[in-house]
Amino acid sequence: MALIAGMHIGYQLYETFILKRSAFAGSGKSNFGNVEEMFHYVDSRYVDEVDNSKLSEDIISATLKTLDPHSTYITKDEIASVNESLSGEFEGIGVEFRIVKDTIRIINALTGGPSEALGILAGDMIINIEDTLVAGIDLKTTEVIRRLKGTKGTKVNIDVKRLGVAELIPFSITRDKIPLVSLDVGYMLTDEIGYLKLNRFSATTYEEFGEKLVELQEEHDMKKLIIDLRQNPGGYLDAATKIIDELIAGYDLIVYTEGKNYSRRDHNARREGYFEVGDLAVLIDQGSASASEILAGAVQDLDRGLVFGRRSFGKGLVQEQHSLSDGSAIRLTVARYYTPSGRSIQKEYTAGDKEYGDEISTRYKNGEFFHEDSIPRIDSLKYQTKSGKIVYGGGGITPDVFVPMDTLKGSDFYYVARGFVPGFIYEEYSQNTSKYPKTKDVDEWIREFKVSDKMLEKFSAFMSGESKLPVTGKEMAANSVELKKELKAFMAQQIYGNTGFYRAIHLDDDILQVAKSHLQDGKSTQVSLR
Repeated sequence: MALIAGMHIGYQLYETFILKRSAFAGSGKSNFGNVEEMFHYVDSRYVDEVDNSKLSEDIISATLKTLDPHSTYITKDEIASVNESLSGEFEGIGVEFRIVKDTIRIINALTGGPSEALGILAGDMIINIEDTLVAGIDLKTTEVIRRLKGTKGTKVNIDVKRLGVAELIPFSITRDKIPLVSLDVGYMLTDEIGYLKLNRFSATTYEEFGEKLVELQEEHDMKKLIIDLRQNPGGYLDAATKIIDELIAGYDLIVYTEGKNYSRRDHNARREGYFEVGDLAVLIDQGSASASEILAGAVQDLDRGLVFGRRSFGKGLVQEQHSLSDGSAIRLTVARYYTPSGRSIQKEYTAGDKEYGDEISTRYKNGEFFHEDSIPRIDSLKYQTKSGKIVYGGGGITPDVFVPMDTLKGSDFYYVARGFVPGFIYEEYSQNTSKYPKTKDVDEWIREFKVSDKMLEKFSAFMSGESKLPVTGKEMAANSVELKKELKAFMAQQIYGNTGFYRAIHLDDDILQVAKSHLQDGKSTQVSLR
């Protein structure tokens, strides 16, 4: 009885202590005590069992959403996949796949990966994983990834169906580190002009960029360069500043960051760059953000080159990742970044604003994609580049040379239809490989290959079957020219990889062609050579 009485008194004292501490915390010295008090009250009094971990996650996530659009909570289940996109590698079997009609189909065995080494081919269909049937059962992409990825050195057994082979082919694959490539393609557009396209700024981006830059200069005598940052969402600040350092002379300021609890940090050029003199063009669009805007902004502010395209996204906030004890993490905005002229690229936002991401569609509706005059320019946010050229802050990088979107490519039907092109081309190529032979010269293939009306009809039937929507001949006819270009580019990708895709699609790329003409015509992209 004494023991029971002691426990009861102890519990009452504990409750009193918690409530008093919470009351003290809520007295003006700190408001966080109210949260602790609420947790304790729910835990001790709520009618049903409460999942405290889930409740905690929901509150953290909801809290961060009220701060700004980029502060976020990452659960422990999400942390690995979130981090690997910037780490430059992951551990797995090294394949790109797509689920087509409830079957896992290999799109590509990644170069240097274990699947490529074992002879797994594009077009192969995975039927079993570890003796478990995975075909025809409506398996989700996330579940396939979970079964195929794993720690380096572990094995996974799969059975593959290959066209033309009667029996299933078994493979025992030892998982390994697989590089995540951030340089999509690099090649010579002309005898003098090189082209590099980056899809992100990861831990390996600078090395990938540097290797290809050296190759284009030393093997192809590149004199001028176009860097394509369209649809590049950014990534590591360090990767962007290192690349800029290869492009500018001297020790100029590249970018600086500063916040209320984050003292100013300057990032200057530190070394002699590999491409400091040749004409330079940077391509951006509404999908270029963060580190992409740092690079474009530095090139523009330092008068190193010209920026082509459409206004960038406008993400100028710096996030710091803090790990929590349970393996989850908080990505908190701690500073803003500023270009060399002192302008902030961050567009306006309201705490908890749900329309922040939809602002791009608002730009489209307001005509900004088609008319340069629709781009807002606020006099109070006017800055000067190194040579005195006027630039504006307050929402993305405005290009030096605006290139409007082609209205002929903007029909609703076209944007729906193009989403079905990759699946159709994959199926068409894998079932008729011999009809599409690979030649030594990709440019020769692109010049000679024509998408027939018969292929377009097959695509129409494919899309109708996949979408369950009626596809009219009138709609196909009105969009046939653009859809044939898409079909050709994706067929080139099946045969020649990314190099084939981009070489084909670039023939009709308005922004790239304007920048290319600028460089070919000898119009200087530098105000001054230092």
